[in-house]
Amino acid sequence: MSNPRLGAVQIPEVSPTDVPDDAYLLDVREDDEWTAGHAPGAHHLPMMDVPARLDEIPLDGDVVVVCRSGGRSGRVVAYLAQNGRDNVRNLDGGMQMWEAAGKPVVSEDGQPARVL
Repeated sequence: MSNPRLGAVQIPEVSPTDVPDDAYLLDVREDDEWTAGHAPGAHHLPMMDVPARLDEIPLDGDVVVVCRSGGRSGRVVAYLAQNGRDNVRNLDGGMQMWEAAGKPVVSEDGQPARVL
């Protein structure tokens, strides 16, 4: 995947079944998507807030960035890589593939967890 505004950047990816147990999951979806369903233990940071809150993203260890299907998170991984981060990977297929792989999903609103 390449984004003309970001230049041709190789986006490292990881499948839901290969995410390390100790990875820092960075969910870059919007508030309503997060509330409806997200991976347990994930950290919510909407995509548009990433530049202003860059210091909240760990420099060490595995950082796996996730959105609904992998597009937005891929752009965030490219942005982070261009800002010197070499510990970031995109979750292949996003939360849709996470859920399809049988990985746990929790909600914040008391409703059954669902991926929007």
